[in-house]
Amino acid sequence: MRILKLTPAAAENFFARRASHDASADRIADRIVADVRQKGDAALFRWAKQLDGLRLTPNTLWIPRAEIRAARNSVPRDLIQAINHAAKNIRRVAQAQLPRPWTITVEPGVRVGQRVTPLETIACYIPGGRFSLFSTLLMTAIPAQVAGVNRIVVACPKPSSALLAAAEILGVTEIARIGGAQAIAAFAYGTQSIPRVDKICGPGNRYVTAAKRLVSNDCAIDMPAGPTEVLILATGGNPRFIAADILAQAEHDPDAVALLVTASPRLAKQISAEVDKQLKKLPESNPAWKSLVQASLILVAPSLDAAIRFSNRVAPEHLSIPQANKSLVQKLSEAGSVFLGSWSAQPIGDYASGTNHVLPTSGWARTRGGLSVLDFVKCSSTQEISRAGLKRLAPVVSAMARAEGLEAHARAVEVRK
Repeated sequence: MRILKLTPAAAENFFARRASHDASADRIADRIVADVRQKGDAALFRWAKQLDGLRLTPNTLWIPRAEIRAARNSVPRDLIQAINHAAKNIRRVAQAQLPRPWTITVEPGVRVGQRVTPLETIACYIPGGRFSLFSTLLMTAIPAQVAGVNRIVVACPKPSSALLAAAEILGVTEIARIGGAQAIAAFAYGTQSIPRVDKICGPGNRYVTAAKRLVSNDCAIDMPAGPTEVLILATGGNPRFIAADILAQAEHDPDAVALLVTASPRLAKQISAEVDKQLKKLPESNPAWKSLVQASLILVAPSLDAAIRFSNRVAPEHLSIPQANKSLVQKLSEAGSVFLGSWSAQPIGDYASGTNHVLPTSGWARTRGGLSVLDFVKCSSTQEISRAGLKRLAPVVSAMARAEGLEAHARAVEVRK
């Protein structure tokens, strides 16, 4: 990995690259989305053949229930146990996140409350290019189930036996062999064979992310969750552990970004050497390793405060703090998911701690956190006003409404006196 000084110019270069509009991805996604929106199944199947090599028909689009059931018996028992263990933790976290209905009396005769209702139909997008990420099915479907979503449909172009086994464990039965921007368009607008959904969730490559942005005016999405990124802010720590975390995130995608920020030139050199050493032990066939040259850096900051300011400005998807202390953690306020201490390996969060691995990228962690049960419910208000309550609030409403020039608002209250 390259080692650079964290100067103002280096920081601006990084943010300029990240902010550069991916015009190519947007252009391609726009074409695909428009085609599927207009022509439905015909366009969906054509793009599936062109981009994923799949020859689909309405009869082969959805994976048969028998195939899903059989998959559970075809995978190793220890994997079934691992899926069950991870699912249990994810469900526990989602249940803790679930908002509750409530009612309070704000003043005599005025009762207000909160209703919590689930979305009706959601789509889980599961990346299925080089890797069929069955863990993403757990991360998206389980919070939806805890929320009470009635219908969960899944898109994955080439689902593995492990993914189908996970679906069987969760009771998810509607899995379509589609992927890419065409899957996003199909769920956003519906086709002859694909239902239109209320919300699309799940991570994807830059084309999927571009498609989600394009359809977001017509169909709710969770967030831009594009190619993965990690920032490790190290004041010290085990170079072997830190290098392993860098490589773990870079493994996902050639567009992945891995940043190490430290005020120690010595630690920077140790970790760079360790990355090179561990890289030699990994499969050379994975194109994602190119990201270590193209998009990943070790930045040596002039001070810890400068490193903290840079990290907060990046607002990374994953933030790792190998030598965490309370003061440092409090200053690092912007991140999708935070890993505290040297034993908190990032893959633990990817799979089994119970926290969600569908996280905001490209700085979106400044305004929202990761996927949660809250993404699958609506919290709406209720109010019940008695005659006495109306009498108490009518003068307040009338005065405010007339001050805004809304005479009918005032009269709607006064007519009830």
